[in-house]
Amino acid sequence: MKLLQELFANGLISESKMDELQKEVEKTGKREDDIILENKILSENDLFDLKSRTLRVPLQKIKAEEVPVDVLEIVPDEAANNYKMVAFAKKDNVVQVGMVYPENLAAQNALRFLASQQRFSYHVFLITPTNFLEMQKQRKNLAAETKRTLEELAQERKKRQGINLIGQETPDEEQSTISEDAPVIKMVFVILRHALEAKASDIHIEPRRDKLDVRFRLNGVLKSSLTLPLKVHLSVVARIKIMSGLKIDESRVPQDGRFSTKIDGANIDFRVATFPTLFGEKVELRILDPSTGSRTFDDLGLSGRNLEVIKDAIKKPYGLILFTGPTGSGKTTTQYAILRILNDEKVNIVTIEDPIEYSIDGINQSQIKPDIGYTFASGLRQILRQDPNIIMVGEIRDEETADLVMNAALTGHIVLSTLHTNSSIGVVARLIDMKVRPFLIPSTLRVVIAQRLVRTLCPHCKIKIKPEEKIAKFITEKVDNMPLSEREKIKIPDPFYIYATKGCEECSFTGYSDRTALFEVLSINDEISELILKDPSELAIFKAAQKQGMITMEQDGILKVLEGETSIDEIVRVTTER
Repeated sequence: MKLLQELFANGLISESKMDELQKEVEKTGKREDDIILENKILSENDLFDLKSRTLRVPLQKIKAEEVPVDVLEIVPDEAANNYKMVAFAKKDNVVQVGMVYPENLAAQNALRFLASQQRFSYHVFLITPTNFLEMQKQRKNLAAETKRTLEELAQERKKRQGINLIGQETPDEEQSTISEDAPVIKMVFVILRHALEAKASDIHIEPRRDKLDVRFRLNGVLKSSLTLPLKVHLSVVARIKIMSGLKIDESRVPQDGRFSTKIDGANIDFRVATFPTLFGEKVELRILDPSTGSRTFDDLGLSGRNLEVIKDAIKKPYGLILFTGPTGSGKTTTQYAILRILNDEKVNIVTIEDPIEYSIDGINQSQIKPDIGYTFASGLRQILRQDPNIIMVGEIRDEETADLVMNAALTGHIVLSTLHTNSSIGVVARLIDMKVRPFLIPSTLRVVIAQRLVRTLCPHCKIKIKPEEKIAKFITEKVDNMPLSEREKIKIPDPFYIYATKGCEECSFTGYSDRTALFEVLSINDEISELILKDPSELAIFKAAQKQGMITMEQDGILKVLEGETSIDEIVRVTTER
């Protein structure tokens, strides 16, 4: 190859630059292609157009998702990676092969050997490195891998049918045996690995009338990821039950469990819940990625006044910090972020949770077991005998737990817990409904943190746009309604811009790549304490909270829109009451 000479001949680089790059090729042993791309002399597409003309090999752009799995597998994975070549079409006995380096004699010899072994003829096309990687990704995608596994499972079933004619295993025994066979183990592992690689938070395995659906929750939204034949349902469920230590022969009642497995060198925990449905057991797996449990305040989306109020609250020697929000709104992650800051060898931190989502070194974590009478209330009584400094109670579910939590906070402990209300303001009324005496609330409650999760815009493809008049008006009105202390910090230019979703391969064309939280942080100051004793109405508390500078979750979302973190659609989705 003499691509550098071609670049010089076409006036794209100077002679001195050509000599410099040639020396780099000789020194590093890299290919001319790679050196040109690394030095950004040409874009990949322009370079391979030039290479196609130079080699007189047609350049082909292939849609990876349209290539059948069996065609991709004509060239073995090892050969594909070593020689950067892949089969992408086959008609009769003629295979079309894409090569990144068709000038490579070793690659040509390897292809010639494969053709002789498998007895096919071939045509060679030039493809870009990016296109090659897309096809390798397609080769390893969830549908492709499970298709291979299904074929292996079908062969195993045929063998087992022959064994059953002799051994006459019972259906339960047969199912248990199949669930331990390699194809089923591989199928479950492939589903787990792809969910982790997709950064899913949950996996739903759902039997339908004539199929088995596998859905991943990606950035808070469920997405159909795979459809399997219904006949593998029992095997897959049995395998997950074995991993989780659940009863294989019990499908009439829900079961809960957990397991840990190594994926790509990392130990990942999974929380498992089964649920009987019309067409069989549904399985839900929560992925407990350790990196999620170690997020900092910055990672969570806490900033400004919200961050200062929380930092101030956790410095106090005692008091209650309450979290509120629906299931899956990130409350536990925020609690763990606080516990990590408070975690010190000088203090004793004890938690009682349902379930324990992440393990934290230095903290004594306990899992409730209601079936044997070990509840939040009974567990909290025992925690108080463990000489704790800091206590985390998973949830205040009843009057007894509420009373114990308030007394623990009153007697010199920092207590973290959760309560289900729609906003931070609603916590006071909810505690009073749970028979907590109003005069105890100002003495114990330090701060209330309400939160929701929104998807963040993909940094690779988000685009700056001028908002429509209706949206611009919506944003400015929300900013105008913010407390004066916050409003003074915001300078909206005229005209102003926001960011919108576009979609790319990095975000699977969704436009979103991660999640952040919207916060509403209520600090219990003297004015609010007086209101709790005299007039604990939500409207009165809200007005007082706004005086102290509290912003609502919706307003926090508007600030994140202006900073280019998320979209208006997301803010409306999570803050509009349905």
